[in-house]
Amino acid sequence: MTMDMSRYLGLFLTEASEHLEGLGRDLVQLEREGAPAVVDSMFRHAHSVKGMASSMGFEPIAVLAHRVEDLVDAIRQDPSRLERTLVDLLLSATDVMMAQVRAVADSKPPDDASALLGQLADRVCVLTGRTPGATRVLNRAPPSPPPAPAVAARVAADVLVSLETSEAPPPASAAEARVAAVVPEASSPASAQLAATVAAVVSAPKVEGEAKAEGAPKTPTRWAVRLRIAATCQTPGVRAFLVHKRLTNLGSLHDLQPPLEDLKAGRIPEGHIQLELETAEGEDAIRKALRNIAEVELASLKSAVVAPPPAPASVAASSAPAEAARQSPAGADATRTVRVRTELLDYFLDTVGELLLATARLRELGKVLPEGSRPPIEEGVYRLHTLVKDLHDKVMSARMTPLSLITDRLPRAARDIARRREREVDLVITGAEIELDRAILDELADPLLHLLRNCIDHGLEPAEERVAAGKGARGRVLVSVRRARDRVVLEMEDDGRGMNAAKLKAAAVARGAISAEAAARMTDREAFLLSCLPGVSTAKDVSEISGRGVGMDAVKRVVENVGGTLEIESELGRGTRFTLRLPLTVAVVHLLLVAVGDEVFGLPIAKVVGAMEADGEALDRSREMPLLPHGQGLLPVYALDELVGVEAPPRKGVRPFVVMEGDAGRVALAVDRLVGQEEAVLKPLSRPLDLLPGLSGVTILGSGRPVFILDVPRLLSA
Repeated sequence: MTMDMSRYLGLFLTEASEHLEGLGRDLVQLEREGAPAVVDSMFRHAHSVKGMASSMGFEPIAVLAHRVEDLVDAIRQDPSRLERTLVDLLLSATDVMMAQVRAVADSKPPDDASALLGQLADRVCVLTGRTPGATRVLNRAPPSPPPAPAVAARVAADVLVSLETSEAPPPASAAEARVAAVVPEASSPASAQLAATVAAVVSAPKVEGEAKAEGAPKTPTRWAVRLRIAATCQTPGVRAFLVHKRLTNLGSLHDLQPPLEDLKAGRIPEGHIQLELETAEGEDAIRKALRNIAEVELASLKSAVVAPPPAPASVAASSAPAEAARQSPAGADATRTVRVRTELLDYFLDTVGELLLATARLRELGKVLPEGSRPPIEEGVYRLHTLVKDLHDKVMSARMTPLSLITDRLPRAARDIARRREREVDLVITGAEIELDRAILDELADPLLHLLRNCIDHGLEPAEERVAAGKGARGRVLVSVRRARDRVVLEMEDDGRGMNAAKLKAAAVARGAISAEAAARMTDREAFLLSCLPGVSTAKDVSEISGRGVGMDAVKRVVENVGGTLEIESELGRGTRFTLRLPLTVAVVHLLLVAVGDEVFGLPIAKVVGAMEADGEALDRSREMPLLPHGQGLLPVYALDELVGVEAPPRKGVRPFVVMEGDAGRVALAVDRLVGQEEAVLKPLSRPLDLLPGLSGVTILGSGRPVFILDVPRLLSA
């Protein structure tokens, strides 16, 4: 039979991307701090990518990772040779490998990296003294590394299981034949290496201890053996299996913890293995058998009681502890994790959301039952709702992901932007361990990068300008995250030149985005949000990074689409702070339900400033648009029935108004009545409804009535 390597493609793509992102982070940290531990981490990342790519047969990636590994190793040998050009070269190689991984995901051939390979080889030659020719030979035929991380662990485990058909190890020739049946033709270094590795494990010859060491006891002795597998080991199951094979060649094993099934699966809590070995061999033979197994340490070896020749009854006795061990898995208290596809979690969440709607419907139906029959029905519905809500919370917690998933990319981006704009920047990130819904994080990656570009490109001054203003030559960008009840607050703050509210107002008026009268009424805080209108910018120059007046509108739109808000505070000469207030999840939204005519709509409470009643006849109608007095100013009034195209009878006298945040400041929506608040499960719109402007989703009330959720800023601009 042949192995289907495509089964491991998704795992390879995920782990290779994670290692390459880690390599990029380490390079930026190395340039900033020069810590030796960072170099070791870089080496592990490169080595892992090399092993995984080679195991999967992606030789271009494996070759490039091998060259990176060589250069990192050269830096590790002599850290004093590290310079910025080396970091640039390694970052370029990291980017190319990431592009090659994406090409694999898209089933496309990887880009040619021969020029980059040559540059890496030349730098290795300079640092190590090896001749260029010797290094270039490796480019053509790189040594295939042992399989690494979970990809190789899974491949190796599958091969080992397929080979293990009998308790007695097969002869070498038989092992080779069976390896050939499992592993595809050894036409690539990866296949040959895998075949050789598995053959070595399965057909490992009996250790020289078979020829009894001089002075070894001739009667069987029990030895208490404790071993420890290195925490950094990527294939613990393979290492444990090799230990098992080596020791069974010496004698019989008893009281194995964890059980053999767990060992082969790599389920080894804290890497500890303990057992009793019954053998006629001596201590030297046991130590020699374990000596050359990489990443395995013999923690202790002690002689136990002398064992009499085994009797048949002892088989059942000795198997009892093992059976008990199998029934009581070792390390039950240890945390175990498994990768789950996000689309599967999305399916679970949608299904649980439907269950919540169904329980709400049952609760409504229960209200029409006769009084006497309600209590048992209501009790059952309450119990069902409690269980479904608990299930919903558990699924939601599985979707929660640390913000470090996206903030870890910022140091590399800050370095590149600063280099291009000739700035010196210190980026500080705090609170990245706080978790958000993965769906929100996926949307926030690009907006955060854009805010970072604005902070460095437009916020921070050149070094000479900063020094003249009494500041340090190096600018500072602080990214901080904190929890605030049911929200997450993310702030990005620079200590640069700040924003000029007057210039922003003038730029917005010049583009026709707002009227001069509206600009005069605006507070500075409202004026700063004008930078989020398309085409409004006060940048003196346009760079390849920013300055065209596009981007901030996309940032605000994305933040609001996930149910968040964006605030901007700034002070001339002191800097600017962007504050994103985000919900923990996009699956559940808090709504204010309002009615116009016979229709009910949902307004996200996160965008609602407040509600008030006023006489429609008392509105200020001296201008083109009616204005509602609110606080110290006037708010433009929009009739919701006109915005959504719903027929509603004319209304006179006092009516409700909902004050909401809009793109160009606060607005007041005239509605017929306030229905109430609702915590609802948000459902996305499908075609053609998703093409309608101003609709962000739909939910179903407990009564079974569907309600559209409005995106007021987009509704006003449609």
